[in-house]
Amino acid sequence: MIFIREFECGDQEEVRRIFYEGIMERIPNTAFRGLKQQPKTQFLYAFLTVMCFFVTKSVTLTCCAPLILMGARYFYSRKVIQSYLDCALHTDMADIEAYYMKPTGSCFWVAVLDGRVVGIVAAQGREDDNTVELRRMSVDSHYRGKGIAKALGRRVLEFAVRNNYAAVVLGTTAVKMAAHKLYESLGFRRMGQSDDYTLPGMSRTPLERLFFQIRYSRYRLQLREE
Repeated sequence: MIFIREFECGDQEEVRRIFYEGIMERIPNTAFRGLKQQPKTQFLYAFLTVMCFFVTKSVTLTCCAPLILMGARYFYSRKVIQSYLDCALHTDMADIEAYYMKPTGSCFWVAVLDGRVVGIVAAQGREDDNTVELRRMSVDSHYRGKGIAKALGRRVLEFAVRNNYAAVVLGTTAVKMAAHKLYESLGFRRMGQSDDYTLPGMSRTPLERLFFQIRYSRYRLQLREE
């Protein structure tokens, strides 16, 4: 049975492991699966491949061009996402107690199954618009498909209602549709998306912009009218 409880200091190592592994999964997802969501980039890469043939007249080099482009996407996805991960592991994920447990209106939970921490989620209150942000949700890859993510999401919603927040919001760069379906199943509505989102750690150089793009979606669940 899944048990959701508040974070304890002894959970730190497992929490960081689950978060780290969840973020690292996004490298190939962003580099390869994410390309399906980027028709303009697909066209550009096709154009570059054709130009390679016209410039070099080499069938071998032209056949290698898509592999080189995909290799560059993987390289820049890894570079940016590792920079983002490093930033997170040195800010809120370095001191969960200070960032989430001590401030009023915020909290951090872990999901426990068979005595093992298998999932995490955070809630961070925002006084400026009376909303709470759902953050850092991740489930150990070996325990997915058991309803753990939904249970964690519901805990955040319960927390928001109990603390009289007007809405729960979240932002995600997840490529997999399963993540988006989860949020919608919890009652969230997609409020917008951006294909030009800047992650912490991005340098925005021309090469990085060419080989790394990420879609950022914003969701909101209205709990009561202000």
